[in-house]
Amino acid sequence: MQRVEQHPILSIEESPCFYISVDGKDLLAREGETIAATLLAHGIRTFRRTEKYNEPRGMFCGIGQCTDCIMQVDGKANVKTCVTLVKPGMVVKTQHGRGNGGNS
Repeated sequence: MQRVEQHPILSIEESPCFYISVDGKDLLAREGETIAATLLAHGIRTFRRTEKYNEPRGMFCGIGQCTDCIMQVDGKANVKTCVTLVKPGMVVKTQHGRGNGGNS
């Protein structure tokens, strides 16, 4: 895992951990972090693929202004993972294309 555990200036407090499901795999997540942070901590860089050319997309702006990090979350398509906090038992799926109606 690639989480920042220690920092020379910032204090990083321990927070409760739980699992979320990402494309059928259980990933350890921390309370208070975003879906994108959990994915990046586990080395996952591709969050979705474009409709026309099937190109990979992942974290870009990190502040919810673009749509590169959108994924299907708990059956809902087009969720911006960089600003959505993880919840225990959350089900996240890689999104292909527009994700119309949550059936991507």
